[in-house]
Amino acid sequence: MRDRVFFPSDILKPFVKNYWTCRHDADVMEVMYPSGCIELCIDISSNDTIRHRGNNSMKVPDLEVLGHWTIPTMAALKKGNTCIITRFQPYASSLFFPNPASDFTNESIDLCNIFYKESDDFYNRLMEQRSIEHKVAVLETFLIQRLINNKKNNRQLKLVEHLCSYVSNTDSFDIQNLSAYYGFSERYIQKLFMDWIGITPQKFFSVHRFNRSLELLRSSQASLTSIAFECGYYDQAHFIKEFKSYTGLTPSQVKKL
Repeated sequence: MRDRVFFPSDILKPFVKNYWTCRHDADVMEVMYPSGCIELCIDISSNDTIRHRGNNSMKVPDLEVLGHWTIPTMAALKKGNTCIITRFQPYASSLFFPNPASDFTNESIDLCNIFYKESDDFYNRLMEQRSIEHKVAVLETFLIQRLINNKKNNRQLKLVEHLCSYVSNTDSFDIQNLSAYYGFSERYIQKLFMDWIGITPQKFFSVHRFNRSLELLRSSQASLTSIAFECGYYDQAHFIKEFKSYTGLTPSQVKKL
């Protein structure tokens, strides 16, 4: 469950949504919902977490870059498991990691395989801190240094930020409309999304729509048909099919969790 939320300093505010701690007080098999963002997850409890995806299972590294999940995924978490999670803005992860964002899609990547000794030093410094606040401060310092060192094209960054905003605020998605509105080819826009965000613009729209439906499912008593139409699905059957493709569960099953 989500425990505490921390917000980034001014220099990171345009690129990091928030940090939050997550602690589990019992063994649990948890459904992972696609967030539409890449996350950095740091296990500060040394409790093994096992990720289940289809027929495959893997032990999650202590320093994990968690990409977009577009297929049903579960996590087996032990009692006492505690993590600090950084949720980046959808367009911003490439400012902190040298890989194209698509390298992380449906993957759980050990940060030590990206930054090697730098990652070990960072994790050791973070674990030396006694309080969560001081751990988050070490995390902030690490991210600020990565941001300073990045060589990304800021004009492209701004364009991708605008593209994300456009897709997030539309009720339906058409790549031709997006291309015409911004004056760039469909192929170029597709490449920008894969490099900077990690998924196609169509999939980004789909995940955003899924999260809108999940929020309504949890917060309202509206029928599945009403939620489906409010979120832009063709009908209830379309809503259920897409929802299940991300979670392995129907909306009705998730509502009961």
